[in-house]
Amino acid sequence: THLRGAHNAMGQVLFHLGEFALAQDHLEQGIALYDPRKHSPLVSDAVLHLASLSFASRALWLLGYPDQALKRNQESVVLAQELSDPYSLAFALNTAAWLHQFRRERQAVQDRAGVMLALSSEQGFVRNLVLGTLWRDSVLAEQGQGEEGVARLRQDLVAYRATGSEIYRPYWLALLAEAYGRVGQVEEGLAVLAEALTTVDKTGERWYEAELYRLKGTLTLQSKVQGPKSQVEEAEACFHRAIEIARRQQAKSLELRAAMSLSRLWQQQGKKAEARQMLADIYGWFTEGFDTKDLQEARALIEELSH
Repeated sequence: THLRGAHNAMGQVLFHLGEFALAQDHLEQGIALYDPRKHSPLVSDAVLHLASLSFASRALWLLGYPDQALKRNQESVVLAQELSDPYSLAFALNTAAWLHQFRRERQAVQDRAGVMLALSSEQGFVRNLVLGTLWRDSVLAEQGQGEEGVARLRQDLVAYRATGSEIYRPYWLALLAEAYGRVGQVEEGLAVLAEALTTVDKTGERWYEAELYRLKGTLTLQSKVQGPKSQVEEAEACFHRAIEIARRQQAKSLELRAAMSLSRLWQQQGKKAEARQMLADIYGWFTEGFDTKDLQEARALIEELSH
């Protein structure tokens, strides 16, 4: 159990630093060491395994394996249900909501959030109640109830901080910034992203850094405020930065998103051939997850750029 605990701890630390391949290596080693027949029936023993499965599912998605990520995630939810331990189930549901949000499966996020909210309310799990609310309101902000969603997400972030939790703040700020962008409050969105990037530099929590730069590029293109560079130059620099960070972290899923954003910009500039080549290169790397929205959109864009 000590060795499994060490692998799990290393995996979690490396994950937050954005070292996904190393994180995944440690997590999988910990997972391989778990044998429910040999290990004690203590809940704490299985909870350690549950944590490894949960972090492995997130790392796998970032590394570009959406289907393997889903498999690990389903294993964690099944294990949590078998444990009959409410806190473990709330933890597994939170990770499930996370993965479905990555895969852009809104209904599944909403479903997980609903169960999580009911469970956390019943059991008095304050932090999980806030997290369930964040998931629910992030879907609300995506579903055309933008302004209400933004207002609620802002309240949720205040409530999240009130739990004493600072971890994952850049991620939640990214969701808020996206919501601002959807309702046309671009400057507010950019201010939120600036706060998120400052937090990343302060804490070293770099796992979502590439996506923060991609979103900054996207909102910069919508911005009316003229800086020293043109919006297009500034946005292009952000997309390149996002791709560079994603490549360094081997975060293929985030690289694909950034490549799509840059390809769309190049398409508008008439650089269709370069855009197609860049996107086809990263898309061609993938071996699974072709039913996910990101890969479907990438394929459609490649076809569009081919004509």
